[in-house]
Amino acid sequence: MAMINVLRSPDFQQSQRLRLNTLIRLRWLAIVGQSVTVVFVAYGLKFPLPVSLCFALIACSAWMNLFLAFRFPAAHRLTPFAAFGILVFDSLQLAGLLYITGGLTNPFALLMTVPVVISATSLPLRLTAILGVLVMSAATLLVFIHLPLPWYDGAPLEMPFIYVAGLWMAVLSSIAFTAMYAFRVAAEARLLANALAATELVLQREQHLSALDGLAAAAAHELGTPLATIALVAKEMERALGKDPVYGEDVTLLRSQSERCREILKRLTSLSSEGEAHLSRLPLTSLVEEVTAPHRDFGISIKLRPGERKGAEPVGRRNPGVIYGLGNLVENAVDFARESVSVRWSWDEATVSFSIIDDGPGFPAEIIDRIGEPYMSTRQGNEAGGGLGLGLFIAKTLLERSGATLDFRNSSGLGEGAVVNISWPRSVFLNPEVTSASMFDTA
Repeated sequence: MAMINVLRSPDFQQSQRLRLNTLIRLRWLAIVGQSVTVVFVAYGLKFPLPVSLCFALIACSAWMNLFLAFRFPAAHRLTPFAAFGILVFDSLQLAGLLYITGGLTNPFALLMTVPVVISATSLPLRLTAILGVLVMSAATLLVFIHLPLPWYDGAPLEMPFIYVAGLWMAVLSSIAFTAMYAFRVAAEARLLANALAATELVLQREQHLSALDGLAAAAAHELGTPLATIALVAKEMERALGKDPVYGEDVTLLRSQSERCREILKRLTSLSSEGEAHLSRLPLTSLVEEVTAPHRDFGISIKLRPGERKGAEPVGRRNPGVIYGLGNLVENAVDFARESVSVRWSWDEATVSFSIIDDGPGFPAEIIDRIGEPYMSTRQGNEAGGGLGLGLFIAKTLLERSGATLDFRNSSGLGEGAVVNISWPRSVFLNPEVTSASMFDTA
């Protein structure tokens, strides 16, 4: 049950919801700023200002904050519609303050963009668009409908309409561009966070599968002692009972079955110990065979072509992340290949290298620099063989985590398409401090 809980996918939608405490803190900051501004304008600059009406609107925000703080826990995450409602309230409250303090001629009119930007970072695009239209409509009304801008008595300040129109255009442009920018940045951050979480889940699954052999050996070792005791007691009982007509056959059966269990555990332990070196340490050529073997039955020829080899063959610890990453790259090449995929490998005193080459259409020039980003969906957009999405991102992340460097490019050779080069520095293999993160050391 614990393993199931570990591997369960996280609730991405829940984690992306806006925290209520975040909005409450932002509103308290706005309340303090609005209060200080009203007091400074009314009593510091001594401009005529409806102070009571201003503080009535500010009090509405304060009462909303107190209600939400006492009604919900601090860690409560709002549903999209609840957050949208709160942001609408903030937009209308700010529009009301601007109405009684000069409309768009007020220098603080640019703050109308804030609720839309907050919405763009955390709410669906549809709700953000609705809020943006609402705020733009309010800004448009404030051009024509507002109380005079607070100014010195006897010297009313009249703004030219062309200047007010410019302010209106500035506010609308700020709302549109800042909201679009914030939405794109937040969307990419969410995609990256989700992809990294999926990467962790894949790595955990691979590590659990690799640990099964060790668990089997441990179980065999732990069960060996109690089964030996049972067999000894059964043998003594059989000797004591002799040919007892009631229990003799049962005791003989008990002893024979206990011996059978011991033989099974003995074979299990023997297989684990014999295969332990093979399973925990993997020569480079064995790694190549392991990552290519599952993809040989899909009608695409996989050609193994060893390259330059200097020195002893690298033999390293089995790394589930590296095996998964290389296997995913081979699978991707098979998906896009027309007839064949070539896997090349080599090693020397400085590096250990892999190359995966297919004879498919290759990478389009417009996306080749973005390969490996999460949710890049296809190579050309119309192939039947899958795409370059989350799987490639996971493979790239796992391989880079092991110390590898990846290079995606198109081959200049005749009949060859995409090329993926993976290489590890030899120094990474020889460093015992990164054994758990790197794939190989020198045999």
